Amino acid sequence: MAAEKTERRKAEHIRICLEEKAQAKKVTAGFEDVKFVHRALPEVNREDIDLSTFFLNKSFAAPLIVGAMTGGTEEAVRINQNIAVAVEKLGLGMGLGSQRAAVENCALERTYAVARKFAPNAFLVANIGGVQLVEGYGVKEVRRVVEMIDADAVAIHLNALQEAVQPEGQTVFRGVLAKICEVAGELDKPVIVKETGAGICAEDAKALRESGVKAIDVGGVGGTSFAAVEYFRGEERLGEAFWDWGIPTVVSVVEVLQSVELPVIASGGVRSGADIAKSLAMGAGLAGIIQPVLETAVRGSRETEQFLLGLIDELKNVLFLVGAENVSGLGKVPLVIGGETAQWLKIRGFNIEGYAHRGGVC
Repeated sequence: MAAEKTERRKAEHIRICLEEKAQAKKVTAGFEDVKFVHRALPEVNREDIDLSTFFLNKSFAAPLIVGAMTGGTEEAVRINQNIAVAVEKLGLGMGLGSQRAAVENCALERTYAVARKFAPNAFLVANIGGVQLVEGYGVKEVRRVVEMIDADAVAIHLNALQEAVQPEGQTVFRGVLAKICEVAGELDKPVIVKETGAGICAEDAKALRESGVKAIDVGGVGGTSFAAVEYFRGEERLGEAFWDWGIPTVVSVVEVLQSVELPVIASGGVRSGADIAKSLAMGAGLAGIIQPVLETAVRGSRETEQFLLGLIDELKNVLFLVGAENVSGLGKVPLVIGGETAQWLKIRGFNIEGYAHRGGVC
């Protein structure tokens, strides 16, 4: 019964994300507050720009990962296959949706395993919920989800907001950090901790660093709102009240990067090559994109590939226009951060002035 409920809920999530306006309403990810300094003399050739990078010791043709998407339903097989075909061809990465459904029902393993079948060389990230660790899952179950897709890393997702507004939500979060520490200490794969749309603050980033995780995916506000998803599932009042709750993605990226020395994935409202470039320029190792890829993946692998190629082309254009020959060069170009993002970061005591003076201002 529990497995059937989980499978049904995952199918509802896919439908809502495709058919309803479940994006943030009155807040944004903050990318509009980040500006590049244009170089009229870029002194680079666009065709020579190198977008390759390394993340957790894995090579990427471009610093882009398709964020945790889906699994556990029949429709997920086609979606995951189409994404896998595209990321394999383009040399990118891919995260799977929570694999709890397959832990509860082994017949659903194939809805996740299809990713490795069609992406034998791509960077794949397994996925399990932090709250499931508190509810009884341990290293054994985490190893199982890793082995299920022959994953390169595993993400432990934190979704307190979603659980709090979900009618059947699990809100016993005391002890999550200790369980993360246990898994990170015993697993032989890198552990990534990721939020699911409400962001990660500096204080939590420091706690996660001490727990032994190898990377943080900020999953900030600005993209899909899972409070909104739950609102559309049952018209829950709490879903509407907390629709825009959380930390904007750009703010979360800066808070985490200025607090800990861990690789960061910028996700949550990433919608363009410019957003990817801004994430990298602030110091993120990868940018993650989710909702727009779901919309292409239900149509086919070709459509997904073309969409991702468009993002990569936009990203290369940004590097050209700021005079960066490669991804690491983006970390040296000046950025101007203003608006509500600047106000938040100044109030919280983070430095934004340093970004504007990198590499010398024209």
